[in-house]
Amino acid sequence: MAEEDQIIETVDENGKVVKFELFDIVEVDEQEYALLLPVEDEESDEVVLMRLTKDGEEYLFETIDDDEEFEKVAQYVENMDEEEE
Repeated sequence: MAEEDQIIETVDENGKVVKFELFDIVEVDEQEYALLLPVEDEESDEVVLMRLTKDGEEYLFETIDDDEEFEKVAQYVENMDEEEE
């Protein structure tokens, strides 16, 4: 039986529901981050980074507002890609 894609729904700044597929979860400085791929835009290779926080049993996906934090996570993900090649 194939593992089902994990689809995450978030609301963008315009109030529109956007669906993402959970691609991977990485940990940077003891904080987990989700790598999400847009479901509607199959052509896009853009990966969306979101901070993961746990609220009881629920996971919350939060936008990374801090540019420095975002850059650190983006750099980590880029380095992962280079190591796989």
